Amino acid sequence: MTDRQHQPYGDEAAEGSRSPSRSDAPPTADPVGEGSPTAPAGDEPERTLLPIATAARTRAAVAELLRPHRRLAIGGFAVMVIATAVGLLTQPLLGRIVDIAADQRPPSALTTTVLLLAAVAVAQGLSTAAGLSLISRLGESVLAQLRERFIERALGLPLEQVERAGSGDLTVRVTGDVSLTADAVRNALPELARSLLAIVLTLGALAVLDWRFLLAALLALPVQIHTARWYVRRAVPLYAEQRVANGAQQQQLLDTIGGSSTVRAFRLEKEHSERVEERSWSVVGLTMRGVHLVLRFYSRLHIAEFIGLAAVLATGFLLVRAEAASLGTATAAALYFHSLFTPVNSALVLIDDAQSAIAGLARIIGVADLPLPKEPERPLAPKDSSVAVAGVSHSYRSGHPVLHDVAMALRPGERVALVGASGAGKTTLAKLIAGIHRPTTGSIELGGASLEDIGPGAIRRTVALITQETHVFAGPLADDLRLASAGATDAELRAALDRVDALSWVEALPDGMATVIGEGGHRLSGAQTQALALARLILADPPVVILDEATAEAGSTGARALEKAVSRAIDGRTALIVAHRLTQAASADRIVVMEAGRVVETGTHDALRAADGPYAALWEAWSDTRRSPNHPEPGS
Repeated sequence: MTDRQHQPYGDEAAEGSRSPSRSDAPPTADPVGEGSPTAPAGDEPERTLLPIATAARTRAAVAELLRPHRRLAIGGFAVMVIATAVGLLTQPLLGRIVDIAADQRPPSALTTTVLLLAAVAVAQGLSTAAGLSLISRLGESVLAQLRERFIERALGLPLEQVERAGSGDLTVRVTGDVSLTADAVRNALPELARSLLAIVLTLGALAVLDWRFLLAALLALPVQIHTARWYVRRAVPLYAEQRVANGAQQQQLLDTIGGSSTVRAFRLEKEHSERVEERSWSVVGLTMRGVHLVLRFYSRLHIAEFIGLAAVLATGFLLVRAEAASLGTATAAALYFHSLFTPVNSALVLIDDAQSAIAGLARIIGVADLPLPKEPERPLAPKDSSVAVAGVSHSYRSGHPVLHDVAMALRPGERVALVGASGAGKTTLAKLIAGIHRPTTGSIELGGASLEDIGPGAIRRTVALITQETHVFAGPLADDLRLASAGATDAELRAALDRVDALSWVEALPDGMATVIGEGGHRLSGAQTQALALARLILADPPVVILDEATAEAGSTGARALEKAVSRAIDGRTALIVAHRLTQAASADRIVVMEAGRVVETGTHDALRAADGPYAALWEAWSDTRRSPNHPEPGS
């Protein structure tokens, strides 16, 4: 219950983009885009991009996807061959008209030929439509399989791996690369099939007319082959570099916009604007290199066309003069070669789309090939809901520890508040206990069993992590709640909502629990969204709950109501509360105070106030802010 993809009842930390306002890194740490392998400073995680499949693996993966659809592929190919072959009857029929005219025969002699041309047009249109339909169905079937496999692996990725790659990397693959591949399958694949068949069969038709016409046409081939090879050598690395640059740009935008409040607070607007500008101009520069490459590509193709057409016309002139071919045959040969312009250019142009699509496809397959997290061969079940942290240290980057030898324990059913200034390490510790990250050193146990021995699946069932960044899925509100418990009845949904004081406002919605919320639906306030997360929590019923500033986004009035709802939702569960408001700490069974990645105090609210230490200072400062609402609360 710790991964975003497996935690339907609550929300979790934002992947990859650790908001500077909430991260444990210093606010001035440099957020790095995925184009950089490591962060230059601070406690940001080292960037390790998600894998990209090799060319050989990409071809093998496509073959694997096509294998279950062999009959559809053969049928589509056969129909396209028939459609193309029928279309090739047009040129000889036009040549026949030329011969009739040259022989000065009466117009009635054209009747049969004209009717045949009309029949060819109809037959070619119908067979082409049928063939393209079959090929499109093949492409969509393969694309659906690939998309499902990709989404399965993407949802199964450990959040630690996503964060190390940077959320921009996965975001670009989920959006840009998938869309690019889908467009290629829907548009480029059918057109490429038509073009290649037209080229092969047209060259065969030229040979049928006279083998010398074929040789003349093939004079253009060396130039075309050289042009294609020249282009591919340059396009493949260029498009791969462009996709990485797009991911880096996306990551930088996520870092800058996601941390905009901290950027403004520390007056880092200029620095972040320069980073965005640098990565944006990098994308622009690569795009312009691609444009210039394509222009040079086309200019070379035109040279090949001129060479081939001149050779065919010269051959036809010589054969007609030698009476080795009729004027109509020479005309048909010229028309055949001229008809090659479109499929040859289309095929070569599609190389441009193909290189970009292949680069995106390799990135998709790179994720699709990732193994799912393995469960232990003999997983241990937690014997209770206790939590034990022993000697835990953690670094996002080597040599930059965020936590130092942290030790703490939570008894079953105990509520422990975790407090400290921003950057103290609270969120990192919460993520470690939730199993999102693995500690660099030390151990964490749930119910007496280590996280490694429990396994990812059991951790998700045992621990729920809820943050201020709750996501509302588009659809009926009831469906959103049932993500936590698919078989929950309406009565159980209402009971969960009532327990967090949300039933009254839900029933007041236009359609009650059937009201569509999320993207394009009814807008919920921050407090209402968090109330839904708490209702999901109740429905999922995990024994251990981690609340990471879950009420931070609500106003003061909403926060007080949410704190009451939180208290009811976690009743009977072991709870670790990363406290944004110290009223939450005051009501906890015990308080753990962190400074600079270390536990510096632990005890009850009254005992820590009496000790006059770090917690007492935080409480005094917080009390002052209650009288001065324009200032942020300490410990936030």
